This record gives sequence, C-alpha cells and structure tokens, in this order.
Amino acid sequence: MNSREKEKDRIINTYYSEVMQKSYIDYAMSVIVARALPDVRDGLKPVQRRTLYDMHELGIRHNGAYRKSARIVGDTMGKYHPHGDSSIYDALVVMSQDFKKGLALVDGHGNFGNIEGDGAAAMRYTEARLAKIAEEELLADLDKDVVDFVPNFDETEKEPSVLPAKFSNLLVNGSEGIAVGMATNIPPHNLGEVIDATKAYIKNNDITDAGLMKYIKGPDFPTGGIITNKDDLPAIYASGTGKVKVRGKVEVEQAKGGHKLIVITEIPYTMIGAGIAKFLQDVAALQESRKTTDIIDISNQSSKEGIRIVIELKKDADTDNFINLLYKKTRLEDTFGVNMLAIADGRPETLSLKQAIKYNVDFVYETNRRKYTTLLRKEQEKKEVQEGLIKACNVIDLIIEILRGSRDRAQAKACLVEGKTDGINFKNKESKILAAMLKFTERQADAILELRLYRLIGLEIEALQKQYEETTANIYRYEDLLGSRESMSAAIIEELESIKKQYAVKRRTVVDNVEEAVVEEKPVEEMELIFLMDRFGYCRVIDTAAYERNKEAADAENVYVLKCLNTGRIAVFTDKGNMHTVKVSDLPYGKFRDKGQPLDNISGYDSKDEEVVSVIDMNGIALKRFIFVTAASMLKRVEGSEFDVGRRTVAATKLTEGDRLLKVEELSEEQYLVMVSKKGYVLKIDTIEIPEKKKNAAGVRGMKLGSGDVLEAAFFGNTSEEKHIVEVLDRHLDIKSLRCASRDGKGSKLK
Repeated sequence: MNSREKEKDRIINTYYSEVMQKSYIDYAMSVIVARALPDVRDGLKPVQRRTLYDMHELGIRHNGAYRKSARIVGDTMGKYHPHGDSSIYDALVVMSQDFKKGLALVDGHGNFGNIEGDGAAAMRYTEARLAKIAEEELLADLDKDVVDFVPNFDETEKEPSVLPAKFSNLLVNGSEGIAVGMATNIPPHNLGEVIDATKAYIKNNDITDAGLMKYIKGPDFPTGGIITNKDDLPAIYASGTGKVKVRGKVEVEQAKGGHKLIVITEIPYTMIGAGIAKFLQDVAALQESRKTTDIIDISNQSSKEGIRIVIELKKDADTDNFINLLYKKTRLEDTFGVNMLAIADGRPETLSLKQAIKYNVDFVYETNRRKYTTLLRKEQEKKEVQEGLIKACNVIDLIIEILRGSRDRAQAKACLVEGKTDGINFKNKESKILAAMLKFTERQADAILELRLYRLIGLEIEALQKQYEETTANIYRYEDLLGSRESMSAAIIEELESIKKQYAVKRRTVVDNVEEAVVEEKPVEEMELIFLMDRFGYCRVIDTAAYERNKEAADAENVYVLKCLNTGRIAVFTDKGNMHTVKVSDLPYGKFRDKGQPLDNISGYDSKDEEVVSVIDMNGIALKRFIFVTAASMLKRVEGSEFDVGRRTVAATKLTEGDRLLKVEELSEEQYLVMVSKKGYVLKIDTIEIPEKKKNAAGVRGMKLGSGDVLEAAFFGNTSEEKHIVEVLDRHLDIKSLRCASRDGKGSKLK
C-alpha cells in the first residue's frame, strides 16, 4: 500500500454541520462546566478553586506573610489555569472584596478596588494571603484523602476536583457568571442563617423550602439595603429563579439654615461599581429635566467607613415625595435577578434552597466519611506500632540479645517477625526458645528496630502507654462516627456551630414587605421658553427674559431660534424626509451661555446620516398647515394634524430616489414662495397654487428644472412686506420685487 492510499484510509467523510454541532457542544460544555458556573459542593468556579489551592500549596497562610499577587497569578496560570492572567487576577480581587462577597476568602493588602467602581492596582503592586476562613473551612484536611485529585492541564501536577468546604459557600458568598446559553446569579446570604438552616436539614431531611426560610430570611447583601418583596421570596427559593427588589437605606437629617439633607447610607447590591456614579448623574438629571426643583446640592461623602451620599434640599421640600422619586426614577430601588444555577453531579442544574443545602450536606457527609476513614486507618496503624512497642518493652532484654547476636538488620527482623533464630548468637538456650516464640508484625518489627534507647526510660514507657490509650479511644470514636449516621451528624453539627461562633456576623439586609413608591408629581407650571440650536447641532432652552437681554447674540449664534412651551414638543425635519420629535422638558434648561446638548443625544436624529432643514414648535400643530419643498422642486401642502403623533420619529414625506427635503414652512395668509435653482433660475408663485396632499404623498412639481439642475434654496415671504432681501448664489436678491408667475414654469434667469 503506497503513501497516498494510506492517507486516503485516514480521511473521514462526514457532514460539515455535524462537525460544527459537535464542536460547538463540546465548547459550550467546556465553558459551562470548566469556566463559568460554580460547583454546588464548594461554591467555587474552577479559577477560584485553583487560585485558593495554589495559595495553599505556596504556604501563604492567614497568619503568615503576604505574597505578591503576580507571584500567585503566575504560579496558578503555570500549574493549573492556562487561560490568561487577567481572569485569575480578577478572581483573586473579587474574592478579597468584602463589599461583593458575604465572606472574603482572600486577605488583600494594597489597592484591591472599592465599592465605587475603582479597579484594583496592577498585580505587581498588590499582595495577598489566604483568609482564615478559607484556610480552615475550605482547604483543611486535603491531606486526608477527603476529595479526589485529578491531573492538571499538562498532567505534570495534581489538583483537587473540589475543595472540602465545611459549609455552603455557594449560598454564603453567592456567584455570578455567564456561560453559553445560560447564566447564574446567586445572591449572598448570612453565614449564621445558612448554618442554622443546614443544621435544621441535617436533623430533618424532610424539611421544606418554607421550613428552611424560618432560618434563612432572604439574601443578605454586603451592602445592606432593604428587600421590599418578602412575600415573593418563598416562590423564588422554591424554584431557584425570580426577582428580588432591593432599596437603599435613606435617612433625613436637618442641615444649617433649615435645609433638609437626604442621606443614603446603604445602597442596593446592584449599584456596586459604576452604579454609584450613574446614580449621581440620574439625580442631577432629575433637576435638569425639572422633574424636581428641590435639589440644592449633591455630594458623595463615601469613605472606607461606609457609604454616605448627601442630597441637600430646599427648606420647603417634601422629603417623603422626593425619596419616592429617587426610588422610582433612579437605581436606589433596583431588581436583583435570582438564577440559582450551579454544577450538580457534573451537570448544570437550577437549584431550590433545599437542593442547594442538600447537595452541600451530602458532600460534607462524604468528605467526613473519607476523612475519618483515613484517620481510622492511621490510628489503627499507630495502635499496631504502639502495641508492638509495649510488648517489646516487656521483653526488652531478649530483644537486645537478639540484636547483639544478629549479623544484620534482615536477620534480626526475621527473628522478630517469624521467630527464625538460625545464625543468631544467644547467651543460653532459654533465650533462643523465647526468641522463636516472637510474632511481631512487619510494622511493629520496623518500629522496634528504629527504637531509640531513651524510650526505655520509665516515664517514656508511661507516656507510650498513655498514647496507646488515646489511640484506642480515637479508634473507638472514629468507628462510631463511621458506623452511626447519628454520631456523624452530631460531629458535623458541632463543627458548624464552631464555624458560626468564629465567623458569623449580624444580618445587614432588612427583609420586609414595602409598598411600591408613589410619586405625587406636582403639576408643571406652563411657561414660554426660547429654543436655541447652533450650527453644530447643540440645543437648549432659555427663558424669554434671558433671550430678550441677549437677543442680538442669540440670533447671530444660532441657526434656529423659536418660541415654545415647557410642556410642549419640538418637531425637527431632516433632508431624509424624517420628522423627529423632542420634548422640551428633555432639553437642557439654563442660562444663556450654558452649553447645550447634541440633538443626537435627545432624539432619534443621526447627524452622521441626515441634516436638519427645519425646526418647528408643535404647540397647536393640529390647527396648522405646512408647505414642503424638495430639491427636485416637489411641493405640497399638508395638514398639521398628520404630524400630531406620539412616536419620536416618523416619515414626514415621500421622496423619490435622489431627492431630498429642502424646507418645511408653516403656511400663513398672503404668502408667496420663491424657488431658486442651482443654475440661477428663479420662480415666484403664490402658495395658493400648492395643492393639499397627505404626508406620504410626493407632491406636485413647482418649477421646471433643466437637466442636472436642482433647487438651491426656497424662500417664503409675505405680501405685506415692503422689502425682503435674501442672499443666494453669492448675490443679494429682493424677492418682494419679483413678479408672481404660475406654478410649473421654468422661471427667469437671474441677472
């Protein structure tokens, strides 16, 4: 068989779709099981577990020196987690942040970020060590064969498949992660409550989720706050999914001068990070949008001691209504979406509260069984040795005679174990007969041969006897634990009580039923404002008095200046034939020289794709009529009621291919229209000649244009004017002096 035939035999014919499907499923399961989701047994994702185990292997104990984070990250990446240093360092940082975790598992030294969203310093600057609880309650007993060890990625090291957690870390610290097609979001809980619920389950396996909730009142967020939908929690814990509503804690203080201070001392868990800055922006926006006029000042006085956000209000402000406004319009009241998804028995499963505790308790029983099995074996081995040493002490003279008469260690050991006396020199026949009767075990014989002479001192022999008694007692205890579920349960409960005594803290989050915030919005006093828009598309509104004082500058600096009502809307027409509506209340309001806001940010208008051609006040728009002019000289008159719509963006007119909207003007009495083409033709017509059409109609031709010619500009004038000078095609033109002609004419050439 030649090489080509051999190569042909290795080719597998299959469908591309099948290969893609299998590859994607393999990838998805890898992300789900080995990256994004925590294990229900120890509550850790692989990167967290590997980082903690690596710190344990490096000997970075809670009472020892800190080590550089870069050292920990590098060692973890090289030995156990070859997925990049950023994911490992991020995991290390989060495990050290007590404002994110119910109990921090890492003791960080240096800048590990803060609750306001500032990131941690680079790993080369920070240091870390294991927290006491991680060392004693997650990593203890690894040397007692309590969990399985598996090869690492390159099979040069061994790592634990799971850490022997002694409590439900999944519930205490919570977890969040996004896998492929699924995500987890488990809130943190109070350690003391979780331990009480675990004890209740151990005592009664038939306890329900509702029964467990007598101990676990609900999530306990490190940031405190108030859970407002207590009655929804039973359904959430029974299904493992649902929404928890959380509010920040607000206090009212009295300031100097009679002003009132709204002080936020606790925030919703969801506001951790950039959420605080966003909250401050949202509060400022309430004042800018005039949803409230009570705010005097906003300041963030938060520090290491805790959260303190202060909002100063006017003397006569309604504090209750303002607080409700904060709950309603900002993230001071937010929703935490619970999805208790974790890896259980090797597959992702959405867990109820009882299931989460059950899986952990079953795991604790298994680790304790393996632990005490290992300890029992070691104690039995120790007992065997101790029995041999005690027996040896009773016949020590004979043993010394055997040792002195033997040629080598092997001959002496053979005598001690099998009673072989051939070749050994004895002082008398009686010693030889006694030596032949010795029946020590292999382990006992080795211990005797390694026995040091000082152990023959009387006190040492007494100590040996005492150790033997202790060993016997330990064996009895371990056999009882392994043979009795009741005894094992008592031992686990005792250990849980010890953990609670050392590490439990008071509940921080209040759980209650709170009525939904209701805001009594004060009726807005209607007032006339002036809308300004400059050539860069920045918009704002000012009061009429400010406009009158700066009228000349306002008219010179802005492309569009028009009166409007603070309760009304502005219509913005673009060359693409679209109409975008903007609420006047959404526009920035302030002093004349204050900077405006880009129209793009307030409406559906896109300055990159379209250009503003007209801006019109929509007050009373249903009673108005408008004239549309396009570059192709298409004209129409449209009733304003067609534009009185609620949508932010609508198509205002129909445009033929290559055409664009040139101008939109409100129709008035005795009005005329002057059209000027790019090639210098001008036509003046009476607006009466323009027929009325629907907004989705193209219109009628207003001026016959030559090949390649389009309208350059369109001007509206009133017959009552004496003069109307406009600038077009680099010349000044008095359009009032032009003679009116019929629509659809060619017009006359400009001189």
